[in-house]
Amino acid sequence: MKPDQILLLLEKLLERDTLAHRTLKDLLCTYSLGSCNAEIRHRWCELIVKHKYHKEYGTVKRFLIEDQGMGIYLFGELLISEDLKQKRLADEIFEEIRNEMDGCTYQTVYEMLNGI
Repeated sequence: MKPDQILLLLEKLLERDTLAHRTLKDLLCTYSLGSCNAEIRHRWCELIVKHKYHKEYGTVKRFLIEDQGMGIYLFGELLISEDLKQKRLADEIFEEIRNEMDGCTYQTVYEMLNGI
């Protein structure tokens, strides 16, 4: 599939309430989602967070470190989750990259983390 088609597929899958982790694993293997462009990797990370696919949390961490400008939404998704593992992941990543973030991104994520 072309990148635009993969992006559309992931966007449609984000509309679903549930996806089996097996389906997510198959998507990752079939489309090599970790090596696609940033837009596709962002949607992939959204699916990981939405469906609490713990095995791929390292992918979310890597995305938030490497593509900080696109990460604010993902930080928000991690924080509104009822999954404590996701909230801890957001805290851990922020602590790791806070000194590398641009001022606006830092301030926004800081406020989200601290409920301001």
